[in-house]
Amino acid sequence: MAVLLREVIGDVLRDARTSQGRTLREVSDSARVSLGYLSEVERGRKEASSELLSAICTALDVPLSRVLTDAGEKMADRERLARLTAVPSQDSSINVATKVVIPHPVAMAVA
Repeated sequence: MAVLLREVIGDVLRDARTSQGRTLREVSDSARVSLGYLSEVERGRKEASSELLSAICTALDVPLSRVLTDAGEKMADRERLARLTAVPSQDSSINVATKVVIPHPVAMAVA
């Protein structure tokens, strides 16, 4: 399954908020974002614009660059884990160097 950036950013934002002991309501009021929308962003259901991310980061007193850096590191970790635990598909046994010859179609005579 693909790792989605919006989910990773949501995790980083939630971690920052909970580590400060703040509620969704406190941060949403400070960022001037609806509580429901902030909740959706934290759960990775909504893709936040750069303006919204900036407002949330300001409300959390966390630099946007820190959130993006942390998200990049988490994403790399999840991708590595996904590669390590991936089940090889049946197609992986096909040797791509194998040549297949497909003969030209021959016109058939109709009597």
